[in-house]
Order: sequence, then structure tokens, then C-alpha cells
Amino acid sequence: MAVTSSSLSPADVPPRDQEAAAADGSLGSESAFDSGLFDRSFARERSLSRWMGWRMRLLVGAALLGCLGLFFLARWLGDPQHIDAAWRANPQGQLELASTSDPLLRPHVGRALIGIVGGDVSVAVADVLTLQRSSRWMISDADRERHRAMHEQIAASLSQSSVKLFFSDGDMVELQLQRRGFSGLGGMFWLLSALALVLYLVSMVVLLARPNGLNLLYSVMALSQTGNLVFIAVESTLELALPMPFPALDMPLRMGFDLVTAAALVNAVCLHPRRLPGAGWIALGAWAYALALIGLELQDALANTWWWTQASAAGLGWLVVVLLSWSYRVEPHPFAIVLRRFCVVAMSTWVLLTVALAVAGRAPGVQHNIAAIGSMIWYVFLASLLLLVPFLSKSQQIMREFSLLAAISTVATSLDLLFVAVFSFGQFASLTLSLFLSLGVYAGARQWILNQLLGNSMLTTERMFEQLYRIAREVEARPERAPSLLSRLLRELFEPMEVVVVDGRSAATRVVADGSAMILPVPRLGADADAAAEADLAERSIVLRFAHRGRRLFTSEDARLADRIVEQLRRAVAFDKAVEQGRSEERARLAQDLHDDIGARLLTLMYKAHSPEMEEYVRHTLQDLKTLTRGLAASNHRLSHAAAEWKADLTQRLTAAHIELGWNFTFDDDVLLTVVQWSGLTRVLRELVSNIISHAQARRVDIDFNLEGDRLDLSVIDDGIGRNPLAWSHGLGLGGVRKRVKQLGGEVEWRELSPHGIGCRVIIREFSARN
Repeated sequence: MAVTSSSLSPADVPPRDQEAAAADGSLGSESAFDSGLFDRSFARERSLSRWMGWRMRLLVGAALLGCLGLFFLARWLGDPQHIDAAWRANPQGQLELASTSDPLLRPHVGRALIGIVGGDVSVAVADVLTLQRSSRWMISDADRERHRAMHEQIAASLSQSSVKLFFSDGDMVELQLQRRGFSGLGGMFWLLSALALVLYLVSMVVLLARPNGLNLLYSVMALSQTGNLVFIAVESTLELALPMPFPALDMPLRMGFDLVTAAALVNAVCLHPRRLPGAGWIALGAWAYALALIGLELQDALANTWWWTQASAAGLGWLVVVLLSWSYRVEPHPFAIVLRRFCVVAMSTWVLLTVALAVAGRAPGVQHNIAAIGSMIWYVFLASLLLLVPFLSKSQQIMREFSLLAAISTVATSLDLLFVAVFSFGQFASLTLSLFLSLGVYAGARQWILNQLLGNSMLTTERMFEQLYRIAREVEARPERAPSLLSRLLRELFEPMEVVVVDGRSAATRVVADGSAMILPVPRLGADADAAAEADLAERSIVLRFAHRGRRLFTSEDARLADRIVEQLRRAVAFDKAVEQGRSEERARLAQDLHDDIGARLLTLMYKAHSPEMEEYVRHTLQDLKTLTRGLAASNHRLSHAAAEWKADLTQRLTAAHIELGWNFTFDDDVLLTVVQWSGLTRVLRELVSNIISHAQARRVDIDFNLEGDRLDLSVIDDGIGRNPLAWSHGLGLGGVRKRVKQLGGEVEWRELSPHGIGCRVIIREFSARN
């Protein structure tokens, strides 16, 4: 749960990392990376031997202490003698014998108990107050005091070896009490005790794994709720009275547990995920207020204790929601928004539980059921939430199932309490109706709930594969761009708020910082890259921060997906290289065959020409063939060399047709053209010039070629007699131009110029993405 925040400004990022990040627009002016955390993440995995020190010994000792504590608690509860019977409230508000296995009591099933005598202690049982398990959830101070006194008197009478029970029909039954034993504690006791033990152990693991203030606050919250669960477990064994001294400790201790949890949560959200301005004063105020209320209760100086406790816990809880909203505005950390959603659910249920108890005050039986069942569900939910917090970034499946379970159980419990308290429905009717409505809400809003809690990726599968193979082609041509290209793909896949390439290599893709960030090593994708470039890439990593624009956490599933993306990219690069190797070998074979066969025939034909014109024509054809075979045999072509060949070829052809050539060629990077690019541009230029020579009757052709960044603009303008290009029929010539431009990822258009002539413009916006 805890991380140590430290700010990493752009100045802290090496220059080459700033360049890589700037290429994607990922490094803002106020980047707030936890540099210490990432340095620890890049470090080698620590050996497990560190756990063999004092931390491991403390953890083992804490585990043994917890297990022994649970054993002695169960033994202490099982040793006293008890009455083997179950009790319930009758319609008149009296305590009625519901069932028993004791043959002396069976004739009195359905009778109301009015008194108990044990030794010198006699207790009058006037109502069902003794069935109230916890005084913590009693509204009236007077009822709470009477509840405590009655339980203490009944516990004292049951401490004798035999007791006398007086029933409303005038009968008296004297019983010899029997030891309860472990089996008599009930399944609910063991389930709640096991949950308390697990929560206790998790708090110890979190604290000892990284001892710091934030983890200490988590342990305080977890241990407080462990105490609440232990009290609820003990109270689940209630028959007629709680064992001493639980009746006297119930209210002050459980009030303290609730208020300490609320104050610790306020303190924690002031520090994490982002330290808020004035965090120390806010935390101090919360602790002072909570401890002051607890001190007043311990001195019996606090009237309306239940209302103070409920209102204070609710106020501190909603303060947590406000602080998390503020924290999210300061820095959109996904942990803040996820925790805020859970807090809203928890506090809404807390408020509803409080209102339901207040409304049901005139119906003691209903109030008893709400206090017993509703409060237990709420505390189990809070304990489950505390157990989930350290593992929020481990699995989307865990978050999804817990979120849906929390949503549907909260709705069902809230509706059940509402129906019982406000509409006075029976227990079975209210439970059935609330479950039916909750399942309906769940079925209708499932996808919305998942989207709100977990977020969803906007990158479709089709688009992702298109990006993969486009990046594979770019990486093959320029391996040094692998980090920025992969960062662009991951940005579209996870929609993080920041993507930065940093020095240092992570051993594997991992989720860090409570799920707010993910680190993956930059893979080696370009095998043709020089050794220095490969070594540089091998020592760099990509850091993604705040998935889905800061609205959800990274999870282990995201890390596995990123690994699969990198693996698919590696395979795409390898496949593309294999295909290109096959193409190169086939082109080399074709070039060799053309040179050896057609070239030899043209050379023979040139020497046997019957006229100088025929000899010159065959000579030019042979020169074109040499240019073609040289282009096919080469794997790539420097742009400046290709431009020189284009200019020489076009100049020769246009001069023969008595047409003047205007040539303007500019570029900001002398890139290497692939065979596909070289062949496509060569044939486009030749076909456009051939079309002008054949049909335009032009006197001048102006060719402007501009490559700026990744955008290529090519225009061919003539001053001929061509008109209305929209009405032209596109045969093999112009149709071939369109096809080749499309293969290069561009578009072409013809337009009529004033006063005469035709202009053709070719635009390729992502020239390096096509090969």
C-alpha cells in the first residue's frame, strides 16, 4: 500500500530519454515519477535470504502468537458451563425457548423465560434485551447500561453448577449445566475468527515487508478491524449472556476500533497516493478528535455515545472521500479513484445502517436483527476490503469479482434493511425481494460497473495488429526507434497519462507503485542493428504511468498482455525479415536472369542494328534494363543516389522529346529506400513523364520532390494541352500510378491548371511506415 513519493522532473531524465519521450509527447513539464521506486525496480531481485533475519523471526512469532491467541480464546469460551438451548423473541417481546436437546427443557419449548436463579444470584428476564449481542449497536445509553448489567448478572448466575429457570406458565426447571466445548461454539465463530486471523497476519506481513509510516497506518486499521471481528465472533456464541468481561468492554473498545480506523484512514490518504498540502495538520486533527471521543467514553463523560460514534465515523469517512478527490485533482493517481469508489460504497452502507437502526427503534425485534446482521455484514465487507488493498494490482480478476460482490451485496443488504425498517416486511419477504432486485440491477448494470471500476481499452484487436505489423516494418528499417515505436503502441493500448523511456533494464515486465505504473524492458527487435545500438537498447526500459488516463490500476494481466505484445512484435519482425529475405533472393534471381538473358539479346540486337536510330533506341533500352536489374538486386537505395538516377533518366527522355525539365529536390534526411519504395517511386515518375510525352504536347515539365520528416510530397506539372482530368479514363498507365501510390500508403490527384496544363500531386504522410 505504501510508496515513498519523490518527484522526477524532466531535468532528472537523461537527454536521450527526454528525446524519446518528447517524440511521443509523453514527458510533461511536471513529471512526478517516483525515481527511488523505479531504481529499486531496476535493481536485481533480492534474495529470499533477507527474510531469514529479524523480520522473518518476527513474522513467525506474530503468526504463532495469533494462532495461540485464537486457541486460548476458543478454549476460554468453551470451558464455562452453559444451558443447551436456543432462544428467540416472541410477539409480546419476551424471551422464548425456541429449541433444546435437554429432555428437562423440551416440555417448555415455546414458553417465555421470566427469571433465572443461580446460587445467590437471581435475575428477572423482562424482555429480549439479553438477546442483543452487542451493546455497541444500541442507541440508548440507558438501554446499553441495562444490557451490561443484565449480562453481568446472568453470567454470574450461570457460573454456578446448577441453575433454576422460571417460565411464564409458572413452571420451574432446575438444570445441571454442561461444558460447551469447541464444538459448541458454532460455525460462525470459527469463520469470523479465521477471517480475523488472516487479516491480522496480512497486517503483519505488510508491516514487516517494508516498515514505514504508511504501512504502520495500514496495520493499525487492520488490527482494529481484527479486534472488531474477534468481538463479533465471541458475540456469535451468545446464548443467554456474554462471558465476562465482554459486556463492559464491548462499547468502549469497539467504538475505539471504529474511530481509530477512521482516523488512520484519514492520515493514510493524506500521505498516499500523493502527499496533500497541510497533510500533517489534517491528520493531527483527525487523530485528536478520535482520541478525544474515546477518552470521554472511557470516563463515562459522553452522552449519546452511539450517535457520536456513528456521526464521527461517517464524518471522517466522507472526509476521506473528499481528500481522495482532492488528491486525484492534484495528481490523477488511479489508486485514489479506486479507493474512493470503495469508500463511497462503504460509507453509504454505514449511513444507511445508521438510519435503519434509528427508524427501527420502536420495534426492538427488528432493531435487534438489523444490529446483528447488518453490522456483521458491514464489518466483514470492511475487513475484506482491507485484505484486498495490498493486492489491488495483482489481478484484474480479483478486483472484478470483489467489486461485483461488493456492489451486489451492498445493494442487497441496503434494500433488506430498508424493507425491514421502513416498510415492516417480514425477514423472508424482505430478503427475497432485496435479492431479486439486486440481481436485476446487477444484470442490467454489469458492464457499466466493470467499465467504471476497471476501465476498458480503446484499441481494437484489428487496429492493434495493424499497428504491430506497421511498427515491425519500421523497426526493421530503423532499430534505434524501437523504444519510441513500442511506446506509441502501448500508449494506444493502455492509454496511460505518461510514457517515458528511462535508463536501466528491468528484469521482466512488472507492475509497481501499487499498480499506478508498469515497467517493461526495451526488447531487441532489430537484428541488423549495430552492436552499440543493441547494447544501448538492452539497458533501457519503458515506464507507463496511470492507465486509462488515471482511472484504473495496472494489473498482472496488463503485464502479461504487454509481454505478449512484445513477443508478437518480435515474431512480426522475424517474419518480415524472412519474407524480405525471400523477396531479395527472388529479385536477385530475376535480375540475374534478365541480365544474362534479355541483356545479352539486346546487346546482340544493338550490334546488328540496321540504322543509327535503331542502335540508339536499343542502347537506351539496354541502359534502362541495367538500371532495373541494379535496382532489383540491391536491398536498399540511398535517396540521394536514387534521385540522381531519376533525374538523369528523365532528363534523357524529355530532352529526346524536346521538353525542358525543371527539377527541385529537397530532403531533411538522406534515408535508405527499400526496394518497394524505390521501385514504386521510379515507376510513378516514369509513367507520369511518359504520359506527358505521349499526350500533353508540353514544352516544359516541373518536378518538385520534398521529404520532410516522415511526409513525402511529389508534384509533376506540365504546360501542355491536357484538360479536365476528372473525365480521364484510367487505363494501365494512370491506374498503375494510383495502385503504386496506394501501396506506398499515399494518395494521388490530378488537377487542371490555369491558363493551361495539368498538375499531379502525390502525398505520402507516413513514408517510413511502408516498405
